[in-house]
Parts: sequence; structure tokens; C-alpha cells
Amino acid sequence: MQGWPELGCALWQLVVLVSFSQTEEPTCVQIGDPEIAQLSQDGDIVLGGIFYFHSSWKNREDMYTQNLNFREFQFAQTMLFAIEEINNSTDLLPGVSLGYNIYDTCGSIPKTIKVALALNNENVNTSSNSDTLCTKPVQVQAIVGETSSSPSTAIGTLIGPFHIPLISHFATCACLSDKTKYPSFLRTIPSDYYQSRALAQLVKHFGWTWVGAVRTNDDYGNNGMATFTETAEQLGVCLEYSVSFFRTDSTEKIHKVIETIQASTSKVIVAFVSHLDMDVLIHEMANYNLTGYQWVGSESWISDSQIAVVDKNHILDGAIGVSIPNTHVSGLREFILDVRPLRSLNNDLYKEFWETLFSCKFKHEKSDENYRECTGQEDLTGVENSFTDMSLMPIFNNVYKGVYAVAHALHEILGCGKICNNNVKEKECREIHFKTKEGEEVYFNENGDPAAKYEVINWQPRENGIVDFITVGVYDASLPFDEQLKLQNRSILWSQGSNQVPVSMCSEKCPPGTRKVLQKGKPVCCHDCIGCAEGEMSNITDAVTCVRCPPESWSNERRDACVKKEAVFLSYNEIMGILLTTAALFGTCVTAIVTIIFYKNRKTPLVRANNSELSFLLLFSLTLCFLCSLTFIGQPSKWSCMLRHTAFGITFVLCLSCVLGKTMVVLMAFKATLPGRNLMKWFGPTQQRLSVLAFTLVQVIICILWLSISPPFPSKNLKEFKEKIILECALGSAVGFWSVLGYIGLLAVLCFVFAFLARKLPDNFNEAKFITFSMLIFCAVWITFIPAYVSSPGNFSVAVEIFAILASTFGLLICIFIPKCYIMLLKPEKNTKKHMMGKGPPKAHKKNQDLFCCNKGGSS
Repeated sequence: MQGWPELGCALWQLVVLVSFSQTEEPTCVQIGDPEIAQLSQDGDIVLGGIFYFHSSWKNREDMYTQNLNFREFQFAQTMLFAIEEINNSTDLLPGVSLGYNIYDTCGSIPKTIKVALALNNENVNTSSNSDTLCTKPVQVQAIVGETSSSPSTAIGTLIGPFHIPLISHFATCACLSDKTKYPSFLRTIPSDYYQSRALAQLVKHFGWTWVGAVRTNDDYGNNGMATFTETAEQLGVCLEYSVSFFRTDSTEKIHKVIETIQASTSKVIVAFVSHLDMDVLIHEMANYNLTGYQWVGSESWISDSQIAVVDKNHILDGAIGVSIPNTHVSGLREFILDVRPLRSLNNDLYKEFWETLFSCKFKHEKSDENYRECTGQEDLTGVENSFTDMSLMPIFNNVYKGVYAVAHALHEILGCGKICNNNVKEKECREIHFKTKEGEEVYFNENGDPAAKYEVINWQPRENGIVDFITVGVYDASLPFDEQLKLQNRSILWSQGSNQVPVSMCSEKCPPGTRKVLQKGKPVCCHDCIGCAEGEMSNITDAVTCVRCPPESWSNERRDACVKKEAVFLSYNEIMGILLTTAALFGTCVTAIVTIIFYKNRKTPLVRANNSELSFLLLFSLTLCFLCSLTFIGQPSKWSCMLRHTAFGITFVLCLSCVLGKTMVVLMAFKATLPGRNLMKWFGPTQQRLSVLAFTLVQVIICILWLSISPPFPSKNLKEFKEKIILECALGSAVGFWSVLGYIGLLAVLCFVFAFLARKLPDNFNEAKFITFSMLIFCAVWITFIPAYVSSPGNFSVAVEIFAILASTFGLLICIFIPKCYIMLLKPEKNTKKHMMGKGPPKAHKKNQDLFCCNKGGSS
């Protein structure tokens, strides 16, 4: 594995350093080749700088290619610019000059460790004379760098015990906020913890619940993606896949990453990769047709114009992501582009830089036909490459703020007279709070991190192929969670130049009226949509459960709302109500007509022989029976509920009492056969009236007790019909209701028994036979009523009760009175006393005469 020999050497140097530091006399011994600073300058206080001016990766021929990294050059020049400003300042560190030693790590972690050891060794004073400790300040007071997270973790581990501040401008791994592991690490760029959460909120904002993830296989990518995944899951976003790679991986491994993307169904890719790794990935993706994907990028590459230049196939068009807020450092651009002062710092590095910048070779180099000769007088005007590109000014500003943070910490220490006794420690740096010349506040929290603020960047290519990085929103982690992400009202360009937000979901959203059911063995974003059951509803998209409607409501057909149940009752407006009302009124009219007929014929033998007083009372009670059925129709109320049952019970008892009185009179008249025994004197008109009154009074008492203890009341029946409310009268006391019915049944049975015993009276006077038929109908109706009433749902039970009332009332009216009306209207010749007395045995004749006389008397 390449790099291990260098790492071993670096670790050996650290061991030797620690060993010698524990001897009685401090001694510094150099092991191996010394690390030479690429850029250096003496000063009273020296700052260290770690950048990788050269970067390398494997090319297609499986060879390592090494190039000069213009971007790191810009970072180093920003550091020089800040130091020069401070040295020229009369307010900050007056009379103290800052120097620097800037090293090249070549993008290698083993090389980074060796550089860190070299910077640390500069702090070892080779003199053992304590008198000289204040004659020369300690050289390296702080280190500016590294650009990436993994090298920063390595450096932070090494220099942490020595409390040398390491201030990074671009290392964003959240792991570096752990002060127990990296006590001396600070940075001027926010932690990935906030960036990852910002990306998750951005993905959720656009409704992308099914995404793929590509990350750099290092601390930056792995830790950043872990936080993104955690936050995304909390927001309901699922990852279809999560693949990692590193720029030094084999081509085959990178191809597997691309194949995973091609085989996926998600259309959104979250790329948490460094700019160098994105460069390698774009080169490889150029051989595949990977257009049509919406890329969501981290700050490492989303605002990097060089990545846009490399993207010849427009794979990343419409990409969106978070970036460090744009800023401006006055004078920095001019300083960076003025490269001639570099000649005095490092002639070799200057020549390499110049040759790379202008694609030429100085004449002392070997001739190469592909390059022209450098004159050293080339003009940068008109040159467009990564060096002249100032799109990374926010990162330059981070370097600038890092140098100034160290200077302000030194200024505070110098003001307290501690510079000769203490080095600059990370504690002093964390406590500083100042403003740059542009008015930007700089401070660190307890973890050494700055305030987390980002801009939302959108890639919008122009016709000339240049990509504009348009700011379309902001993210501020200091605000409440639901207010952190704010997008501006401006057009966002998506993949393939579309203005429509791409759709990336494992399953379609479940519309209102349905609920999500997870698919077995798949992530939570993959689901089926199941309609809500009856009585349940969901009024939001992607509802997890359906909500049961309140008792008096029911779900509509779409199951997306609860509507108030329809209140139903037996109404006068519906067909059944109209029919029953018509039947009741018809029965009342028929009864009135019969009453009129009987009244007109009240002096005829037929009426007088049938006890006219009880007949008229019976007709009156039948009229009440017909009318009381109307109280069962209409919306129940407190008074109608009490009236309908009590009126029904009392009127029917009155009716049956009259029938029972008539039947007993007939029976006693024909059964009084013993000599000298006149039973009819006990069944005269007065006794008949008292019997009717007594029988009725019993029912009245039962009703009064019922109404007093637990009367009927209006209620809402929610159980019979799921989608309807049945407005009905609750019985209150069931004992009271069945007592009323039971007493009516008892009287009906007595009537039937007495009528049955009197059924064989002489043919000319056969009222008992008609009463028997009427009681048969009455009992049959009410015996059938009981199971029908109990089993009938809702308002049908009311209809059954009304039908029973009408049927039994019509039975009594028809069987008892219609035959007599027939005789009075159509057979008047039979309505005579002689016919009533009839011709038969003297004994029967005598009984008919007694009955006739008794009934006659009752009508007088």
C-alpha cells in the first residue's frame, strides 16, 4: 500500500521527538530528510501553513498523475495577503512582525503527518539555557490549514497535546467538533453537521423522498452522509442506495458506483464529495449517459467553477446545493493575480507555477514541441483558468479570517504580557470576537465552530457553456427548525433545463382518503395506498393512519372528510309516513262515519240490543286509537315521546275495556240459567261504566308511575345504521313499557276468552262471534308485533308499532261494527225487535228478551 513507508517514518520521528523531550537536557535530533517549506518568511512570530500545491490521482493508464493545484495556491496567497495587511497595520500587533512557513502536503495524509511533525519540531528550542527563552519568540504559534477533513484529523491528533491552534478554512467534518479528540482544532467554515441537515431539509422541501447518495470515502464524506441520513430519515426521506469512493480508487470501483446509479429508480442524487473526488467522478461519468438526474451537492463542489468546466456533458446542469455565503475581501483579487512577488519566495515553485499558468517552458528546460518558451513577462490579462477564477472568494475569506483570528489572539496575549511565557493556545483563539474590515463578525463557539449560515446555489448554464451559480435561498441554523431554510421567489433551473420540479419517490403519494401501508422488506418510503374503512377518513396526503369519525359523523364517499350523519325518523314527508298517516286518517273517517250511522239509528233495535252506550264509547276509543298512531310520526321530542306511549296504552285499554264489558254482558245473559238467580243485576249500565273506568284507571296508574320514575325520552340511535342517526324515543323504563303492553295483552286475552265462550249464541244475535274474530285478529297482530318490534332497525320499529295499532284497530272496527252497519244500511228489514228476539226454544227466547231489556235499559 503506497504511503505506508512515509507514514512509518513520520511516526518514528514523533516517537524520537517524544523520547528526546523526556531526557534531562532538551535535545533536537533530525531523523531523515528535513521537510522544506515551499514559502517562508521570517518574523517575530511565525505562523504555519499547510496546503497541497500538488494533487495526484490515477489516470486511465493506471499511473499517478501530479498537477499543480491552482486553488491551493490561491489559499496560500490569501494567507500571505492577510499577513501582509497585519504587518502593515498600526492597530493590530504594532511593532510585531508575522512570518510564515507554508508547506506542501501533495494531498497525501502520510505527507501531511510529516509536515505537522516538522511544524511541531520548530517549537523545540535547542538551547538548554533558560536565560535565552525570551530572547527569541517561539516560531510557530498557530497553523492555518488543512483544506480537507481527513488530513485535519491527523494533524489535530498530533498537535493537540501541544495546544497549537489548527485553524482550517475548509475542513467541515462534524467529527472535528469533538474537543476531547481534537482540543486545538478550530475552523472558519461551519461544521458538516449543519450542512448535512440543510441538505436534508432541502431534499424534503422539494418532496424528494427517494434519493440516492454518493460520498467520498473519508471523514468528510462518511460523517457528513451519516448526519444527512439520520436527518433525512427523521424527515421521511429514504435512501435507495449509498455508495462511497475515493479518488485513488481503481477505475473498476468507480464504475461500480456509476452502475449503481444507472440501476436505481431514484432521480435525485445527493453527492457529499470533495471537489477532487467530484472531478474524478465527472471524468468517469463522461463515458456514460447519466443525464436526467437531479444532483444535490455539498459546499465542497457545488460552487466550484472548475467542476462546471470539467462537466462537458452537462451531467450536473440544474444542480442545487448549499454553499458558503458569497463575500468580498477588498484588495485580495489584485494581490492574488500579482504573482511576481512569488519569485523572491521560491524560485522553483514560481517557475513551475508560471509554466503551468501560461502553458510554456523556460528555455533551460528540455525542449518540448508541445509547449512554447516562457519569457517571464507573460500578461495575465485575458487568461481564464482556475487561477484567475475568483468564484471561491468565500473560502479565501475563510483563510483570511483564520489568519486574523490568530493575530487578534496574539494581540490580546501581548496586551497581557504573556507572549514570552506562553504560546498561543486554542483557548485564546476561541475567546476572540472581532469584525473584519468588511464588517463581518468572527467568533467561535465552544466547539471551535463559527455560526452556520449557507446560501442555496443553483447551476444555471448559459448559452456560451458557462455556468452561473445563482443564489436561490439561504439557510440559517440559528433560527427555529421550520424557519431555517428560506427559498427566494425566483426561478430554479432543474436537470435537463426543465422548470418543473423533478419527482423522485419510491411510491406515489397517498391521496386523502387513503393510508400508507409499508411494503414488506422495503424502506418506509415504499408503500401501498389502502382506502380508509367506513367511518374513517384521512384529509392529508400520505396519512399513516385513518382517523375514526366522531360518533355523530360518518366518512364521505371519498373518505377524505367526516360529514354529519343524516338524522332520520319516521317523517310525514316520506312514503311510509304518508301511507301510515293516510291509513290512520282513513280509519278515523270510517270510525266517524260508523258513529254517524249508529247515531242516526240509535233508537233501532239493533243499536239498542248491542248496548249503545258501550258502542259509542268503543267508537270514541277507536277514534283515539287511530289518532294516537299519528303521535308516532314526526321528529321525537320530550313531550311527543311521553305522549305517544301513554296515549296508546290508555286508549287501547279503554277500547278493550268496552269490548270486555260488552262480552261479559252477553256471556252473563246467556249463562244465567240457575232458577232464582238473577246475575244480570250485577251487569247493569252502572256496573258496565264502573268496570270500564276501573280497567282504564289501572292503565292510567301504570303510565303515571312510568312517567314519574323513568319516562320515555328522545335519543339518538348511532348503532343501527353506520351512516345515519336514528332519532327515536327511548323507552326509559323498559318495565314500564312492557307493563303497559302486558296489561293490554291481559285484557285482550280476557276479551278473547269471554267471546270464545259466547260464540254459540243464537244466530240472530251473534255479536260474540264477531268479537271473537276481532280478538283473534287483535291477538295475532300483537303477538306478531313483539318479535317484529324487537328486530326492526331504527325507525322501522316505529312503523311496526304504528302498523300494529292500525291493524288491531281496523280489526275491531270491521269485525264489530261493519256487520251492523251492513244490516242498518242494506238490510233494514232485519233491524226489528221481532227479528232480534228470533224464533226458537222458549228458554233461549227468554234469554234474548232479558238481554234485550238489559241493553235497552243501558241506552235510556
